[in-house]
Amino acid sequence: MTDLTGAVWRKSTRSGGNGGNCVEVAMNLPRVVAVRDSKDSLGAVLTFRPQAWSDFISTVRGNALR
Repeated sequence: MTDLTGAVWRKSTRSGGNGGNCVEVAMNLPRVVAVRDSKDSLGAVLTFRPQAWSDFISTVRGNALR
């Protein structure tokens, strides 16, 4: 299990006005990016290798332009 002690969680600046339906991301941990539901801060957390997260974000951004 990944130690999330010290995780600094942030929401996208674009998440406002959607009723809180968003995710939070912690990118300050060594060798891992953590993602959680902002409405359930004590719930499950998904973790990704930094390169996998970067690839995901690049793909999402690329598809948003289509």
